[in-house]
Amino acid sequence: MQNAATTGTAIDAGNPNRSARMNPAMASTEQSATKLVKHAFKLGRSALSIGAAKILIVSLAAILSDARAEMPADLIRSVARLGSKLVAERDHYTYTQTFKFYEIKNGVPAGRYEEIRDITFTGNGERVERHRKPPIMQLQRMRLTDEDFRDLRDVNPFVLTSETIRFYRVRYKGTEEVAGESCHVLQMRPRQILYEQRFFDGLLWISSAHGNVVRAAGRPVPQFHRIEDSNLFPGFETHYEPVDGEHWFPVKTLGDDILPFPSGNQRVRIRIEYSDYKRFTATSTVTFDSREGRLGDTEAPK
Repeated sequence: MQNAATTGTAIDAGNPNRSARMNPAMASTEQSATKLVKHAFKLGRSALSIGAAKILIVSLAAILSDARAEMPADLIRSVARLGSKLVAERDHYTYTQTFKFYEIKNGVPAGRYEEIRDITFTGNGERVERHRKPPIMQLQRMRLTDEDFRDLRDVNPFVLTSETIRFYRVRYKGTEEVAGESCHVLQMRPRQILYEQRFFDGLLWISSAHGNVVRAAGRPVPQFHRIEDSNLFPGFETHYEPVDGEHWFPVKTLGDDILPFPSGNQRVRIRIEYSDYKRFTATSTVTFDSREGRLGDTEAPK
């Protein structure tokens, strides 16, 4: 996202058929966290998500004694294989994605962008995204960019897969209990930043019982620190829960960050909710009623 005061442009609502995301510029936790936090993130000028920072400090402190523990054999490849399976499964589900982005001034929202997208299928099985209603575009100082909307789809609901594992350096950080689950903690860092590619930089909590991602906390990268048109992104924390009692899909992403623009710091807050997961089958057709602003299911002719 960019500072509209610098770019002189209004918010870009984005193509209805693409998703959204953002980056973490966060008040640095390096001053108060352990050397492990410094090594894991090396945030420099970026600010770590206020909410995610607290979790990371507590979590890393809790696993510090396990930092030298050996990673279970084949853990990373096992996580990636399951991740590929989950991504493939999620591509067969319809769901609703609610995205809220706020500019914060004196502790309260001063500007906002809100949208609701239905991820559905056409009658011939083609996957599409549609705004349920026109987005609310009332930002005063910020402008969402193409990278924000790409992050919304690819980085915020992060899952490590067999296809993406080659792009990351993965380090084992020990174990920790999260939401009643005993979890392995993995540090994910991009091996290198590739042109026009978006990556996740942070921590994953993997259930030791079933191997699914339970939580992800970190930031999208790269951040673009430029005098004329800085493009910065808030850090985030994503929670995953079982859908249909089996597949662990993202259900909520939260972020509360301070973005250090050249013109001054800007606090922002994000909330993304993924709801109403339903598996699409060949025996049903998902339709969108623009008059009612809702989805409908009809049985396919037999």
